[in-house]
Amino acid sequence: MKSSISKESVYASIFGILAFACLFFLAGITLVLFKEGLPLFAKVSPWDFLAGTAWYPTHEDSEFGILPLLAGSLWVTAGAMLVCLPLGIGSALYINEIAGNTQKAVLKPLVELLAGIPSIVFGFFGMVVVAPFLQRLLHIPTGLCAFTASLILGIMAVPTVCSLSEDALSYVPASYREASLALGATRWETLIKVVLPAAGSGISTAAILGVSRVMGETMTVLMVSGGAAIIPRSFFQPVRPLTSTIAAEMGEAAVGSTHYQALFAIAMVLFTLTFIFNIAAEILSRRYRLKLGLQR
Repeated sequence: MKSSISKESVYASIFGILAFACLFFLAGITLVLFKEGLPLFAKVSPWDFLAGTAWYPTHEDSEFGILPLLAGSLWVTAGAMLVCLPLGIGSALYINEIAGNTQKAVLKPLVELLAGIPSIVFGFFGMVVVAPFLQRLLHIPTGLCAFTASLILGIMAVPTVCSLSEDALSYVPASYREASLALGATRWETLIKVVLPAAGSGISTAAILGVSRVMGETMTVLMVSGGAAIIPRSFFQPVRPLTSTIAAEMGEAAVGSTHYQALFAIAMVLFTLTFIFNIAAEILSRRYRLKLGLQR
């Protein structure tokens, strides 16, 4: 009896240490980001940094305005969500509500397998195949633009949105469907007017986590977005999102220089945005779980 209790306490201690290690690493990352990035604001005002329209960090009269980079990230993220939300939610609806057991056993692993493909493979495919094809098809100056980046990132985010949405749909009580069909609603009306609203919080969580997935992607946007630090006015212009700027320039920035601090400040902005999205997703997820608990 004593030995079993001691083993349980050892296991509990090990798992407790592992859990707190995650918090330790998160705190360490946050501390380093703010330690290296905040000194920039002694030289550049926060307003000039966030609202400045020129990013020339190595110019003689250097400028550190990240508005073009932020706009590029927002354009690409918005475009990617226009791609992944219909595909992800539609796939989840089909897999959970329409597909038979055989189709479900094939489709769900295939969708999740898509998440295991390295991002650099997506980026290489987009750069070599998709960008030239879109350039010829749409008669645009270059295929390396926000549209191509949005398309590739949207496909990359489909597994995240599909998997989480399918889980949310699976938690909707069967009695909801049965009651709707019993009242004379068609299967389509049941899906759209009953099942989707009931799983709305879970699907919203999937969408927010999809946004975080897209906004934090680096290699793909570095390869297919075009790399132009300009404020885009259409999806067919090259852009340079926040993540690709850090990846492209960190190797050239001297440690401790203003350029180096500006890149860490960009990382702070990116960290803050993804942190907000993840907190929002967690709040929605908790509300959804609480709602299900009350229903049951």
